[in-house]
Amino acid sequence: MSIRVTRKDQNEANENVIRRFNRKVLQSGMMPLKKSQMRYTKPISKRERRIKAIIREAHKADKIERIKLGLK
Repeated sequence: MSIRVTRKDQNEANENVIRRFNRKVLQSGMMPLKKSQMRYTKPISKRERRIKAIIREAHKADKIERIKLGLK
């Protein structure tokens, strides 16, 4: 899917051409798709997700405990 923008006439300013191009890109919905493809991460297993969640909860509980004790 490519977006093409041509000048309406020879006197049209570059800013107008760029503005029309940007508008067409936004209307096409291509940007969210490309951004999501840039942030692709390999899927992890259910076991790994569970282990990471347990570690996260342990760190959070440790942080709360240290705040209660006034250590940090």
